Amino acid sequence: MSDLGLNGKVAVVTGASRGIGRAIALELAARGARVVVNYHRSEQAAQEVVSQIQANGGEAVAFQADVSDFQQAQALIKFALETFGDLHILVNNAGITRDTLLMTMSEEDWDEVIRTNLKSTFNCSKAAIRHMIRKRYGRIINIASVAGQMGNAGQTNYSASKAGQIGFTKALAREVASRNITVNAIAPGFVDTEILNTMPRETLEAALKLVPLGRMGRPEEIAFAVAFLASDQAAYITGQVLGVDGGMAMM
Repeated sequence: MSDLGLNGKVAVVTGASRGIGRAIALELAARGARVVVNYHRSEQAAQEVVSQIQANGGEAVAFQADVSDFQQAQALIKFALETFGDLHILVNNAGITRDTLLMTMSEEDWDEVIRTNLKSTFNCSKAAIRHMIRKRYGRIINIASVAGQMGNAGQTNYSASKAGQIGFTKALAREVASRNITVNAIAPGFVDTEILNTMPRETLEAALKLVPLGRMGRPEEIAFAVAFLASDQAAYITGQVLGVDGGMAMM
């Protein structure tokens, strides 16, 4: 397998203990990157990701941090730099859902989703960008969602957080392009992860009718896209939103 130029690169992946984040950590490691596997609560799952990477001959360490907290996000980036001596790739993947119609949505449901999904992107990017600017190299990849492009009933909080990530991506890309840092977003559609297990079966079946390819995506398919955007082959791509959604949000 081609390493896509990731040999020796250092990557931080937030929310990497399961689902899409886990697949991203495994894929970047398989392509030669040294990976910091961030988790909030799932220590055992994060250690299993690290063990799998190490069993395949890669380098990885786990680090607990609630990246919605500014100080903990700073500590995560500091740990990466102290452990591996550098930082080339940041994948802002941490995210949650608290789905309900706006009429019944609590202020806590709103605040927690915005804080976890959007503020964490600010926290980690701000922490990483100083080092990347100094090194004149960086790849920041934000895992947004098709919900941030199309909206989704029952997800005003989630859709707003993901639309915010997209706007953040484009603005930051303009700020740091002159320093050889690219900032891009990936907008997954319906991906076969634990989050979808909470959706009623009839709701999911109705949603899949909106997918031209007629199926859910796999976490690995998101990870392949991340690996490309993290590579030097993607050096002329910045400020873009790559839909990996089976054709849901054709624009």
